[in-house]
Amino acid sequence: MRPVLGVGLAPSPSAPSPWGPGGVEAPGEAAAVRALSARLLGLAADLARDPDPSVYLALRLAGDHDLHGEERYLARLQDAFQHRYGRSLQAALRPHTAPHSHPQQDAVATEHSTRAEAEWPETGRLALYLLGLRATCPPPEPGPQRSLVTWLKYYLEEDWAGSRQHGHPLTSYYQYSLGVLALCVHRKRVREEVIRRLLAAEHHGRFGHAGGSTVDTEAVAALAFACLERERLVGARLAAELRAATHRARRRMVEAQGRDGFFGNVYSTPWAMQVFIATNACRMQLAYGRAMAALLENLDAFTTTATMAQALPVLHGRSYLDIASMHCREEPDTLTPISPELLPEMPGNMTVRLVVECPEPRCPQHRLYDRPVPAPAGASLLDVLRAAAVQGPHNFTFDTQDTPQGPFLNRVLGLEARQQKRSYWQLLTAPSTSLQMGVADYRPHDGETLILRLSEW
Repeated sequence: MRPVLGVGLAPSPSAPSPWGPGGVEAPGEAAAVRALSARLLGLAADLARDPDPSVYLALRLAGDHDLHGEERYLARLQDAFQHRYGRSLQAALRPHTAPHSHPQQDAVATEHSTRAEAEWPETGRLALYLLGLRATCPPPEPGPQRSLVTWLKYYLEEDWAGSRQHGHPLTSYYQYSLGVLALCVHRKRVREEVIRRLLAAEHHGRFGHAGGSTVDTEAVAALAFACLERERLVGARLAAELRAATHRARRRMVEAQGRDGFFGNVYSTPWAMQVFIATNACRMQLAYGRAMAALLENLDAFTTTATMAQALPVLHGRSYLDIASMHCREEPDTLTPISPELLPEMPGNMTVRLVVECPEPRCPQHRLYDRPVPAPAGASLLDVLRAAAVQGPHNFTFDTQDTPQGPFLNRVLGLEARQQKRSYWQLLTAPSTSLQMGVADYRPHDGETLILRLSEW
């Protein structure tokens, strides 16, 4: 059957294959990756889920498409971001007084609105949205994009304001790097000081955080460095520094690759693989081939929209840098969504030991909770927390925050994890293995000990 073609994006008008040079080649592997794309497309069609720009990017960088489905998802994204960024930055930050109003009340309201819109940077999410717009065909109107670029540049400056007090961005080096990468892909020049902040962090090894992998952060920074050099947005001397930093990052990834083939863990590995693709090193590095084989053997680990969106670009042999060289052309419009399957109910019950830890000196007691919690077999960690909350008399409490990646644990026993203080609730299985899934995705087994640990990053 002749494939249906629609107007879309591809790396170049003469590209012989929808798959990039570092993608899968065997027919069986290609079919498995196509099925993963179809499952992501099915999840994206669920209107109960908030739209996520990384999902749109994964769909646009794939080899097969449902162009109408992608168009509908883009419309949802535009509605979400228009609500927040519909006004220009100048209008959002400008105090104003409406007719027949009270100046003091207006001042308070304006201050509150301004803080809500601009004080806390959304650097990473806005960066991903701008990358998604660059991958759209036909390209959107340039006017709104110019306003978004202005917002992102503002966020990069506001984000770094935290460094003057804390020595790091208000959000994270991961989000900061995404911001630089997005501006580069849009071919917008970035102040040299902004770039050198990232170079200094790479040189001094500041990308790490307690209890987690640094691979994803280092990889996004390396992608930003490679983009700035490739797009010739910097001078020759700075380009040489960026090239050296990218090579150092890639060398560290190779040296740190585990016996299982992963760079860090299964979820950070796709970010590292993007660096090999972006620097044309995927064919010459055995480490890349080992990582691809490991990913293909563990496709069942990618069960959420966020994790699928991380994996799919590299499985198709693409990196976010490919967005910068995309051109509108006909592409296969043949992908059919696969509806998400409901997990079968498992008979019986299980008991999980739930432990809550808080470091000294904030918590002199250190271990705040240590109790067995009965729950239905096959329950998620979130279900276990809910079961603990209703079992007395020990008064277990917790709160979650909804994010595009799912529920995020932000408060346990009244103790709040605050991004401003770089604290988070780390999820571990005893004795000290960090979970690589969220509270709604991880499903503990009977007799397992789960630890919620307030940590810093």
